[in-house]
Formats: sequence, C-alpha cells, structure tokens
Amino acid sequence: MAKADTGHGDWSIGVDIGGTFTDVVLWRDGAATLRREKLLTTPDDPSRAVIEGVRRALDRQGITAADLGAVVHGTTLVANALIERRGVPTGLIATSGFRDVLGLGREWRYDLYDLDIAMPAPLVPRTLCLEVNERLLADGSVVTPLDEADVAAAAGTLRVAGVAAVAVALLHSFRNPTHERRMAEILAAELPGVAISLSSEVSPELGEYERTSTVAANAYVLPVFARYVERLERALAGLGYRRDLLMVLSDGRCIRAETARRFPIRMVQSGPAAGAEAARMFGELAGARDVLCFDMGGTTAKACLIRDGEPERTARFEVARETRFAEGSGLPLQIPAIDMIEIGAGGGSIAVVDTRGLIRVGPQSAGADPGPACYGRGNPNPTVTDCDLVLGYLDPGSFLAGTMSLDRKAAESAIRTHLAEPLGISVIEAAWGVHETVTASMAQAATMHAIERALDVTRFVMLPIGGAGPVHACAMAAKMNIDQLICPVGAGVASAIGMLASPVSFEVGHAAPSRLDALDIAAVGTLLAGMRAEAEALVAGAGIAPEAIAVRASAMMRYVGQGYEIEVGVDPDGPAAGGRLHAAFSAAYKARYGRTETAPPEVLSWRLVASGPRPGLAGALGAGTAVEAPPPTGHGARPVFFGDRFIDTPVHRRDQLRPGQVLQGPAVVEEDESTLVLFPEFDLTVDCARNLVATRRTDR
Repeated sequence: MAKADTGHGDWSIGVDIGGTFTDVVLWRDGAATLRREKLLTTPDDPSRAVIEGVRRALDRQGITAADLGAVVHGTTLVANALIERRGVPTGLIATSGFRDVLGLGREWRYDLYDLDIAMPAPLVPRTLCLEVNERLLADGSVVTPLDEADVAAAAGTLRVAGVAAVAVALLHSFRNPTHERRMAEILAAELPGVAISLSSEVSPELGEYERTSTVAANAYVLPVFARYVERLERALAGLGYRRDLLMVLSDGRCIRAETARRFPIRMVQSGPAAGAEAARMFGELAGARDVLCFDMGGTTAKACLIRDGEPERTARFEVARETRFAEGSGLPLQIPAIDMIEIGAGGGSIAVVDTRGLIRVGPQSAGADPGPACYGRGNPNPTVTDCDLVLGYLDPGSFLAGTMSLDRKAAESAIRTHLAEPLGISVIEAAWGVHETVTASMAQAATMHAIERALDVTRFVMLPIGGAGPVHACAMAAKMNIDQLICPVGAGVASAIGMLASPVSFEVGHAAPSRLDALDIAAVGTLLAGMRAEAEALVAGAGIAPEAIAVRASAMMRYVGQGYEIEVGVDPDGPAAGGRLHAAFSAAYKARYGRTETAPPEVLSWRLVASGPRPGLAGALGAGTAVEAPPPTGHGARPVFFGDRFIDTPVHRRDQLRPGQVLQGPAVVEEDESTLVLFPEFDLTVDCARNLVATRRTDR
C-alpha cells in the first residue's frame, strides 16, 4: 500500500468485499490503532456496501475523503462472476486446428469411478471458438505467417454474434507475441468497444490449455470488472477522494486500478490473499516465522502456509470447481497467487442430513441475504453460525458490537427441524455435531495441504482470521496437534488490514523452457531486463519513486521428467553462469525435499517482482510494551458447551485486555467483528502487539 500521487493525506483505507460481509479499516500513518467497520455485503451492487462503509469510517473519525492518501481494495467480484457464470458473451480466437482446446481440456477425469462426472463447461461456447491461419514453432520462429484476412473474417463472425470480449490464444505465443499483437490491432479496428485479452500478456506461460483457460477467463470478466471499478471510482470521487484507487492482487501485492482493469483475473482471490498478508505481518509481530493462516469467513474457510516469514506462492490453481476439493474439476488459471486451499465451510454454510443419515455442511450457503437463520431474515435452514450461537460461542446481544441482534430461538428451531428431529437427538447434540464435522474436516484438509508440500504442520503456529476463524481455532488446533495459536487484533477484518500492509508490487512471469546445460545466459539476461522494465514501470506508475523500487528475480526449475517445479532465486540482472544456478537449485530442492536427484535440471520459466517499500503498519501496531499486569476483569459469564457439558465461562472484552495479561481457559474474548473461544486446555497471554497468544497446557 502506498500513496498513489503526491499530497498530504496520511490516512488510508482498506476495503474487503466478502460473500457475506464487507470490511472497512481506516488507519492513520504511524498510529497504533485502527478504526474498523463491518457491514453486510450488497450482492446486487457490491460498491454500495463499500461506499457506505467508507462513509461510516470517515464520519466516525471526523475526517473527509480528501484526507485519504490511499484506498486499497480487494473483492470477490471476479471469483463470483466465474462461479456464477455472470461474465459477458466472449469469443476465442486460436491457431488453426486448436479451436477445441477449452473443450478438450486435459482429457483427464478427476474421479475415475464416477460415471456421472461433471466437468466444468468452457466459458466460451464452441460456436464462438474460431481459428486463424498462422503457426509458430516452440522456439517462437514463424512457420506460417498470420493471415490477416482470417482475422478480419473472425472479427465479422464475432460482431454478428454480439460478443463483448475476445480472448486470443495462439500456439507458442509466449515465445513470440508478434502475431497476437497484430491481431489485437486488427480486432480493435474491426470491433470497437469490445474488450480484447491476449494470452501473451495475461499469461505468457507453458501449458496450452491452462494459458487459453486463463485468457478466456480474463476476457469473460473484464467488462464486468471494468464497470464495477468505474462505478466505485466515481462514487469515491463523489465523496471527495482525489487519488488513484489501488487493488490487491491474488498474490497479496497491490497495484493501480488501471493496471488491475487490464488483468482482472489476477484479482480472483484478492481478499484471501490480503488475509495471508495480514497473517504474515501479525506472525512477524509475534515472533512466529512459520504460520498456518486459517481464514474462516461467512462463506468458506481457507488455509495458507507461511514459511520462514513468506506465504507459499503458486502460479497454478483452479476456480469454480464442479466438485468441492476435487482437483481437476474447476477452471485452471495460470497467474501469480498465494498458495491457499479451500478447506471447509464458512459461518453461513448450511447443514443438512444427507442420504446416509450423516451431517453434511455446505457447499450451499445462506450468504449475506437472507443469511443464517439467527439473522431473522427468513432463512429456515441451520448454518454453522446458528450452531455456534446455540453452543454459547456467540452472544446474541453483542454481535457486530451490538449493531445486529441474533435470534437464538430461530437458530434452535432451524436446528431442531432439519437436524435434531431427523437424527433423533437433542438440539445441543446436533449443534455440536455440526461444530465437530466442520472442525474435523478443516483440520484434515489443512494437514493434507501441508503434507503435500512436504511440511510438518505441527511445527507451525496457527493464526485464525475471518469472522468465524477465532471461534473454531482452538478446537481445530487441538485436532491438528498444534500447540500455539495467535489471534490478532481485528481478526474478523484481517483481510482489510492486510491491504494496508501490502506493498505496491507487481510480478511478471515468462516461460522460456530450457535444459540448464543448454541455457543461453545472454538471452536470459535480455529477457529479465525486459521483464524488469515492465514491472518497474507499473510500480512507478502507482506512485513509487524509482529509487525506492526493489527487484527480485527467480527461476522455476525441476529435474527433467518431473511434473512440478520449485522457485530458485537468481540475480535480477541475469544468472552469471549455469553452474551457480545448478548449485542454487540443488540447495533449494534439498531444503524442500531433503534430497537431490541425479537427473539433469531444467528451467521452465522466469519470474521477476518489482516492489515498493512495505507500509509502516507493522511497526506502528507492534510499538507497545508487554509488562506484568493484573489478571483481567471479565464483564460477566455465560454457559458455553465444550464437548460434554456446558461450563459457566467468563467473558472478556478484547479492547479491555492489556499487554502482559494472562487468562486461563475456558474463556470467551469478544471483539466487535469476531469472538475467540478459548477451550479449557488452553492458556492465553497478551503480547506487546496485543495479539492473543493461546498455548495448550502440557498437563492436558
């Protein structure tokens, strides 16, 4: 996050739109406190909740939008448009013979034994997948020149079809973008007002299907996203905001909205990525370098591993899966992203009794409207939040700082009708069954996520965020044999906080496959120089002084014959010699897998990141001092269910806890946007950054 142009505004706002809630956080540069707002998302027009939240924060602080140095925003709009198929009519133009790339996919079944398997339908129907005569070889050399008459004819067909966007994905264009760029010129002239996306710009990576899927998705959502950004910018301008809007990308970095408007697909998981950035920052403040970020909101729960102070990253993931948790059942995307996995349901996920007589939670969600049954808006079905309320984890009168009352009777009625009576058990037993089902499935999925990356999750500290994360964190940590968790200030709006901690930064990737023993060092130096110029220009355009920009480069490498690669740091001015790169690869490979191989290594692609300085939020929040403090005084108690019985449990207000204070479980710590449920086997201390650090007792 940084100021987008010159001026004196020293206030910043982070805004995260989730499936259920929209979070707004206001911070003054150097201050140790944050003003936080949480309100229901407005699905019909998400910008309405954004503007209302910004207005509330400004009014309550007594400042105006003219005092803002930056507004940093993340949204689920792109992901939702893909999941709900609410993009625009889109055409695809491919090399002759390759119009069916999207339909063929990988020709791989994610479940070999499911005779009724559902595969994701392509975003572009076959009738709008067209071909042009041209051909490049794998090294980028031209075999068949581009037939410009074919391009004009394809444009005419798409004009008649009424498309609003066109994706161009030519074979091997990542090696030589000349044909795609010329096509863009012709299409712009033939189809004025139609959005055009080139695979050589959106995803210049290996993998014909994945690259085509990525550029098609970018084109599909581009006009929708552009209209949303324009509405939001106009509304902010109407409030008096005079700076550039900044957007958080799926890799946790942020950039000007103008750049994000060209590559909206890079925002597909911007909110969760900002949450991971917040977890990195809060882990750093607590002295934890290895952190499991557990993000449970109103719709889903996600996990991200932060190893040695940096989130795990990837360039491949899926969206809009037909079957939850089943790899291969969604639309593949090739963009820089924080490596996170959806591990379970959210607070608004609906619980049902399935055909086997077992409790199943999700994937259906009550969303923001009507929301859980306890919201009193007409939803008759029980959700995770309803069960948390009945178990005593939530206070019906203090939800969202008392601005929203929860209806316990409605929650009990929904649980009784749809769960307890069909199963022949009590309402409390049914609610606990939902809690256990959700927690156990999340613990299992997060553990497998770590194992697949050759990491021991028991060595990590759990950091729960999201409105429902702290409620379930202790139970989940115990199931994973994790002994410590860190609950930060503002956990319920952590993604918005993470946006204020994100540096202005942009990553450029480029495929250039080569065995290491055949690597052209001079060509690599030229390639990295071009990537550096592109990335630095985008970062400088967001208001970062050129001398303040830091550059980091890496190679994605593997042994010949392997299917997955690892990232190896290199000199951004180009690797000096293959031998040095070989040694760096061997060291990185051994650090990850504990061994090296005898096969020759190869480079698949190069990546370069240009970044501005990190904001000073971490330093400001961590400026406190922990001292010996008297035990905190609670503000009452309530019965809370802990597996076998209700226990009369003290309740504490988060804003009344001070660094150095200690609590013994069981306890409940309430914050305006979330609640930490401290299970009996945990003790809690408040550190100098006011993190709540919970540790499992060794005598358990």
